[in-house]
Amino acid sequence: MEEGERSPLLSQDAAHWEPPLLTNRPPTTSHTVPPREDQVGAWSRRRCPSGAKHQGWKKGLGGGPAPSLPTGYSCLKYLTFLSNFLFSLLALLALAVGLWGLAVKGSLGGGWGGIVPPDPVLGLVLGALAVSTVSLLGCLGALCENSCFLRCFCGAVLFFLVLEALAGALVAALWGPLQDSLEHTLHVAITHYQDSPDLRFLLDQVQLGLRCCGVASYQDWQQNLSFNCDSPGTQACSLPASCCIRPWEDGALVNTQCGLGALRLDEDAAGQVVHLEGCGPAMLQWLHRNIQALGGCAIAIVVVQGAELLLATWLLKALAAHKTVEAVEAGPL
Repeated sequence: MEEGERSPLLSQDAAHWEPPLLTNRPPTTSHTVPPREDQVGAWSRRRCPSGAKHQGWKKGLGGGPAPSLPTGYSCLKYLTFLSNFLFSLLALLALAVGLWGLAVKGSLGGGWGGIVPPDPVLGLVLGALAVSTVSLLGCLGALCENSCFLRCFCGAVLFFLVLEALAGALVAALWGPLQDSLEHTLHVAITHYQDSPDLRFLLDQVQLGLRCCGVASYQDWQQNLSFNCDSPGTQACSLPASCCIRPWEDGALVNTQCGLGALRLDEDAAGQVVHLEGCGPAMLQWLHRNIQALGGCAIAIVVVQGAELLLATWLLKALAAHKTVEAVEAGPL
């Protein structure tokens, strides 16, 4: 067939040919070849510290953040908190009792002039306030994982331990002079019996508890101006109700007249009404009998405070180590 001549079939197909319709297709992008598994592992080892990748997976999967401290250190944290919380409750209870006592006596505004408070209830309030403050520092430091509070708590406990050690050393070194000064203290308390309700209460409790009267004998109450036989008052030649053998009337009320005129009686007759023995020898005997129990209580207090200090120190070290680990894990990628 010649070039000028065309087939009729081809001519007919060319007449009916239409261009193909164009469809909206997204532009093709270059396909990235995924990295090999050994390359991914090497990259993750270089870029992600050990442990941080697992924490990221845990947070990404909705597992929540990891605990702030390991299990052992968390137990240490809550043990420190609970022990200090118990001491805080006891100290706050003593503080409430002391404030109630001051409010009842109406002495909230007095007794602040001297260095040592003359009111023993005020001393109880100040001691309870100090203990509760230190214990609350320990509670907050352990619960909030606050290193500053824990350091303040450790410093305060260490200060108390030093004071207690010094007091114990002084008592051991001055035990003989302290026993000799005990009788002098009782003589001063008898002389100023009516001057202070707290002093009167303490002396009455000593005489009732030890079943004694006076210092060496019941005649020592002659030193008191109100009970002296030369006194013009109604209490002349009398004794306090705490000196009586049976001070309770009907088992409930105190018979304040049971020692009336007891100093005028002879020794045999007075012995039927009041105690004749003095409180000086009775107090020394009580101290000798209970010195081991008192020493055991003091040692127990020191051991408890030492344990609190040790727990707080361990917790501080745990927090410091945990912060160091967090700083390493949060380093620059």
